[in-house]
Amino acid sequence: MGYSEYDMWLQGGEGLPPEPCFAAGPSLPPEGFRLTQDAEGFRIESADEAGRMYGSYALQACLKLGKQPDGSVSAPAVPERILNHWDNLTGEVERGYSGKSLFFKDGELYYDPGRIKDYARLLSSAGINRVCLNNVNVTPLSARLITDKLPDLAELAAIFRPFHIKLIIAVDFGSPVLLGGLPTADPLDDRVIGWWAQAADRVYEAIPDLAGFLVKADSEFRDGPAAMGRTQADGANVLARAVKPHGGKIWWRCFVYNCEQDWRDTKTDRPKAAYDHFFPLDGSFDANVTLQIKHGPSDFQVREPNSPLLGAMKHTAQAMELQITQEYTGQQIDLYALAVQWEEILSAAVSGTRTMRSLIGEEIGAMAAVANTGNDANWTGHTLAQANLYAFGRLAWDPSLTAKEILSDWIGLTFGTEPALREPLLGMMLSSRGTYEKYTTPLGLCWMVNVHHHYGPSPEGYEFSKWGTYHRADHKAVGVDRTANGTGYIQQYHPFLQALYEDADRCPEELLLYFHRLSYDFKLKSGKTLLQHIYDTHFEGVEDVTDFMKTWESLKPLLPESAYAPVAVRLARQLENAKEWRDVINTYFFRKTGIPDSKGRHIYR
Repeated sequence: MGYSEYDMWLQGGEGLPPEPCFAAGPSLPPEGFRLTQDAEGFRIESADEAGRMYGSYALQACLKLGKQPDGSVSAPAVPERILNHWDNLTGEVERGYSGKSLFFKDGELYYDPGRIKDYARLLSSAGINRVCLNNVNVTPLSARLITDKLPDLAELAAIFRPFHIKLIIAVDFGSPVLLGGLPTADPLDDRVIGWWAQAADRVYEAIPDLAGFLVKADSEFRDGPAAMGRTQADGANVLARAVKPHGGKIWWRCFVYNCEQDWRDTKTDRPKAAYDHFFPLDGSFDANVTLQIKHGPSDFQVREPNSPLLGAMKHTAQAMELQITQEYTGQQIDLYALAVQWEEILSAAVSGTRTMRSLIGEEIGAMAAVANTGNDANWTGHTLAQANLYAFGRLAWDPSLTAKEILSDWIGLTFGTEPALREPLLGMMLSSRGTYEKYTTPLGLCWMVNVHHHYGPSPEGYEFSKWGTYHRADHKAVGVDRTANGTGYIQQYHPFLQALYEDADRCPEELLLYFHRLSYDFKLKSGKTLLQHIYDTHFEGVEDVTDFMKTWESLKPLLPESAYAPVAVRLARQLENAKEWRDVINTYFFRKTGIPDSKGRHIYR
């Protein structure tokens, strides 16, 4: 870094202490730092320039939050903390809820250098050090980023570089045909091998520190090796060998499944796909290939189990992929603090003795997430959704943190540490995940959203589709049987989890309908029937959102109007959404069963 970030804070800042003493700490881990304080002031030790930068950010946070440096070493759990933008060169953002792209417009790189510099500072302050700018669903237009768009992309990389952020480019597996004019993209064809090597040479000549390429192949109509009779390892390795001389890596997404499934087929099961495709190939991937695995086997749903593929491959580099943009969790209209869900994901068992958290930094060597930022003035559309970007960076750095710790810090850094504001807002945010789940899909059902745009309820919108997104509700029962007697999906898990999930009486209740097909009179541990639980939670969810609105209104005197008013508008929209979910889902199940609500509340016929 050619300058001190701390110097920048000092310029015009009020009440800041003198510049800290920076010291070399050769024994510290890469990017790590140690903060201390003595009579002479603050001291930041680091082994490298990145650690110095992160230490400066950490010191500023300590000062803002009124904390004292404790002298402990802080270092990232994983070396690659990756943000995946789904931005198209048209300027549109797939699953974007914060305006247009920060980087592209009308087929060109188009951006405000000053705003990108601010963005780079924003990301690095949260600990993010890799950014893929373009959509994994690469279009013919964005495929040209590795040809005639390279000079412009190199200029953008130069803005991120002082903040120790390296770029990644999403590439089309079919590029040898699309860009090179070859008759095939077969990864074992010598012409294809040569084309990728030459393409990598050109890219790295323009951007020598490019982190590598991100690839979505054989998925949702994307080109891939399977169509040519090759394995996923064949496809990934040809790119890996092209970038290896330059120190580059390949991130190969494992979101590979049959998206033209017949709903009549009750054995083909979408959640099984990633494990079926990739687990048999363990050890076949080159060392500079990282498999990027979605945290859940479905698709960023409100509730689903962790993917059995995570941690299962002992001889293959893996990254866990999360989604910051709220595609299925409120689309940055409804309040949803993802840190709560992510803490659950990391705390979940992977065996009888280990949790997912224990795999981070070992079997799982990188963390990636789909970005929620755009060119809206506040970056994320919903002001409180900024906490989700911050939370991803913090958890990728230190997965032992709790949602409460992260959200408390974010509130303090954003709005101040006044308890009268901090405590009520923290309560809102910590309960937001549970509230959203209450009024949307119950007990791990998934896929009851409107088709295509995925906001609002449509209980059977995907039920007879080709996407493999079924709950199979009828008048007697609901849910998918994924036991050994059903699709057999549970058999992909560690034996400890197999035994847990196979037994409906022991299975975590929040996942009951993900793993089991149950009658509506099935008794939960609360003593309620499954159907009464559905009715109750959907009524409760609306009440919770009403309470959110009251809490937010009570905070108005403590907030700037620019922060208060937009959130108030979105909470009002959330309330309407919650009511729609309540009425549609409760009516749907009442019509299926004819069983009324035991509490006599109004359900539409």
